[in-house]
Amino acid sequence: MLKNFIKLLKMHRKTIVIALLLLFIGLFGRLIVEGIKWSPVLFQYFFQREIILKETESRINVLFLGIGGGEHDGPLLTDTIIYASIDPKFQKTTLISIPRDLWIQDLKSKINTAYAIGEERRKGGGILLVKAAVEKILNQPVDYVLRIDFNGFIRAIDVIGGINVVVEKSFEDLEYPISGKEIDDCGFKEDEFEKRATASAIAEAFPCRYEHLTFQQGAQHMDGEKALKFVRSRHAIGSEGTDFARAKRQDIVIKAFRDKALSLNIILNPSKLMGLYDVFQGSLDTNVKSEEYDDFIKLAQKMKDAQTNNVVFFYSNPYSDKVGIFINPPSSIAYDNQWVLIPRIGNGNFSEVQKYVECEIQIGNCPIP
Repeated sequence: MLKNFIKLLKMHRKTIVIALLLLFIGLFGRLIVEGIKWSPVLFQYFFQREIILKETESRINVLFLGIGGGEHDGPLLTDTIIYASIDPKFQKTTLISIPRDLWIQDLKSKINTAYAIGEERRKGGGILLVKAAVEKILNQPVDYVLRIDFNGFIRAIDVIGGINVVVEKSFEDLEYPISGKEIDDCGFKEDEFEKRATASAIAEAFPCRYEHLTFQQGAQHMDGEKALKFVRSRHAIGSEGTDFARAKRQDIVIKAFRDKALSLNIILNPSKLMGLYDVFQGSLDTNVKSEEYDDFIKLAQKMKDAQTNNVVFFYSNPYSDKVGIFINPPSSIAYDNQWVLIPRIGNGNFSEVQKYVECEIQIGNCPIP
């Protein structure tokens, strides 16, 4: 038992991100629902028994959502949308990152608004609506949904003493919004304020609303605030300003958090574990039933060495020569004059996307159709 315990805690650095997330569904979810002590939860975690979870064709399909939360503009908008198709039998997981700017014709809005729209209609409607939207896009079943308050997730970084991150590419963001200053007049008089409010470059017109971020390439130690800025930066100059670059930075931070959170210094420290529990208690929304939490803990353990296939959708843009399955159409009232992505074969036609996703899940490393 002790040998397996130590082996589990010394996961290979290429261990998939999904293992930690599944662990938190089970471990923190069970604590939240039952309010039991840490010791029996950790004790039961290392007992093997059959995993009984919803599945389709022997695969367990989980949708992970990350929202800004807190005081951020659009706190219920999903910054991160990841579909995970998990095959326990063949030890394979396919992770599909869905662009937040993908236009959904049925909603007359972007996919990142689905959770917020559902919650506005009724409590608990967010999970139902985003689940239905993703199933229609991918033509794949969604068995479980986990929504994480990403701001709360980042706050957990401070509990464990920060994380070590390798910044792959230096970048600057001149328009990182400062929370709480979204409508600050920056001290301008009324007549000048009105003139600046109609300016095309709002960041230049109201500089007090934005922070100038700079990240240098290389290894860095980040606290929660710095890590949050690193993953939420949307207006970086060049390729780092794309949603695809942001998704990659989010993966880097999640992996760094996983490595630190599953280290002996953390998992054997009751005060830090309870600190993490306090953070996650108010940061989770899921359709996982209380009786299924133990199975998710076992699934996280079982999949710790699984093969991972990461799928990121590209679109044709000036910063990349890769062929994209999506395109950015000209600004139009049809898209509420927003910057959006649509399938290259036509708005609302996801048949090509579905064919590609099916190939990635069943085979992997598939060419764009």
